Amino acid sequence: MSAAAAIREVNSKMTWAGNFYRSAIGKKAVMAATGVILFGWIFLHMVGNLKLYMGAVHLNEYAHWLRALGAPAMPETGALWLMRIFLLVCVVFHIHAAVMLTKMNREARPVGYRDRDYLAASYASRTMRWGGVIILLFVIYHLLHLTTGQAHPNFIQDDAYSNVVTGLRVWWVAAVYIIANLALGFHLYHGLWSMFASVGWVHPKYNSWRRTFATTFAVIITAGNLSFPLAVLTGIVR
Repeated sequence: MSAAAAIREVNSKMTWAGNFYRSAIGKKAVMAATGVILFGWIFLHMVGNLKLYMGAVHLNEYAHWLRALGAPAMPETGALWLMRIFLLVCVVFHIHAAVMLTKMNREARPVGYRDRDYLAASYASRTMRWGGVIILLFVIYHLLHLTTGQAHPNFIQDDAYSNVVTGLRVWWVAAVYIIANLALGFHLYHGLWSMFASVGWVHPKYNSWRRTFATTFAVIITAGNLSFPLAVLTGIVR
């Protein structure tokens, strides 16, 4: 194949991908794909953080293992930052697809319903947008608080256990983590429910296990993440 033909083939594929993403189906597919990636990372992040209950040595060893991923082929934290950049790209596409889908829905129905059935709509569904904003702001704060340390007055480099304990001892910081993780729980529940609908699994026979899976996953993640600030505040972890 000549270089010109190869370029034309690449351009054709890029054009197809662009056209697909511009469609509502494409945006729903992107939201579902990025949602799966982000949900998976959230679960693994929560499981890793459970080492907090095993003590300083175990949590700090886990944190060091994350920083050393890819070594010696890559510099320390190199693979970790690549992972963070990839997750950031997923977040950007997830948010962009959600915003554009909302805009497309409004344009398709310019006059809103006069009487909205709020009793039929779940709390998670009605607060999806604001929940996403809260989560985004929390992620920024969380990185500044426990990753880079700019928002942590007692931050100690490479001492994850001390940073978590001293950081979450402050009641208002713990409150921020609690509120954000409650918002995350609602977002996870509605996001998982909507994701299955986006890929066409809307038959009544699927609804029961869709709801069970979405509820179970959201409850597990929320309970695990809420346990960290509560454990520190109550002195279980010190």
